[in-house]
Amino acid sequence: MKACILCGGTGTRLRPLTFERPKPSIPILNKPSVGHLVEHLSKNGFNEIVITLGYMGEVIEKYLGDGSLFGVDIKYVYEKEKLGTAGSVKNAEKYLAGGPFLVVGGDHVLNLNLRELYDFHNRTSGMVTISVLSIDDPREFGIVDLDNNHVIHRFKEKPGPGEIFSNLASTGIYALSPEVFDYIPKQKYDFAKDLFPKLLKDGKKISGWLARGQWTDVGNPQAYRAAQKWMLENMPGTYIHGRLLVEGAKLNGPLDVGNNVSVGKNSVIVGPVVIGENTVIGDNVLIGPYTSIGKACNIGSDCRILASYVYDGAKIGAGCSVSGAIIDDDVSIGKACTLENGTVIGPRTMIGNDVTVHSDVRIWPEVVVQAGVSVVEDTMNEQFATDINGS
Repeated sequence: MKACILCGGTGTRLRPLTFERPKPSIPILNKPSVGHLVEHLSKNGFNEIVITLGYMGEVIEKYLGDGSLFGVDIKYVYEKEKLGTAGSVKNAEKYLAGGPFLVVGGDHVLNLNLRELYDFHNRTSGMVTISVLSIDDPREFGIVDLDNNHVIHRFKEKPGPGEIFSNLASTGIYALSPEVFDYIPKQKYDFAKDLFPKLLKDGKKISGWLARGQWTDVGNPQAYRAAQKWMLENMPGTYIHGRLLVEGAKLNGPLDVGNNVSVGKNSVIVGPVVIGENTVIGDNVLIGPYTSIGKACNIGSDCRILASYVYDGAKIGAGCSVSGAIIDDDVSIGKACTLENGTVIGPRTMIGNDVTVHSDVRIWPEVVVQAGVSVVEDTMNEQFATDINGS
């Protein structure tokens, strides 16, 4: 069975996390998100995978290789210019033609039964089956009108007040028959905005598959934190990968701890928590549930790290409070700092002692924040782009 993963977006809404990695390479449980997606496809029986690449695509190709480590065969198709979702699939037609296939976004994090979607599509007579999911707030999604025969009659992209005729949102996951290529021109073309409205206008059948489970596209920091949280919630148990040095600390699972990790005296770790190799945690530290810490990090004594995501090589000074924050690679944080909920700190940023970063503030890469400052708004670095809208 074949699947196509779309990885062409630039991830502007996730900046500063996407300056040095494409969106599908953002870590979840200390592993690039696209790795979890490929593993899930493999478990669902999709062993031939085509990946369309754009922004920093070489990072994804280097990580996944030919797919053999994931039990799949991977082909790559690069885009010289943005082609839209349908245009990207058309660009990969030579690898996908010949039978039904799935289309999945490279920024999707999910546990949906995609084999069930594929089988459902094969039982219908339409060219297109859209995976739809009941969403509490569908305003940021495309919603569909689905009847009792699983036929879709209309769409509405990002509906406003008075336009929300359904809470069934398209997940952006599609099962397609190869005949669909006849309806996609060789130009920039989108499934939701262009192809599906045209098919409905022409009287073509589009089916809807009612998905059950968890799904999100990691399009912004809030969605990313939500994806991390439920992936941590689904950790099956405790794994210690090699040497763990514990000096009178208390560890409550589930935990996933890399090799050569040390935890200081009177520290408490309450899972689900992931900790990468060669990380050092000081004395009297509390690491709360729904936290991941990368490899070669240093967490100073008397810190509180709660529901936060700390990337590789980060250093957090003694007495810091970090709650609901995202901290990128090689960040250095001084002593007695407070990072409030929703803060995003770019790579190699240096934060002095006694700094408070207010909720939802983003700090760009390589910014230096002086001691004693209260950071109340996004802090940019003119050497990097500043836009946070778009894909």
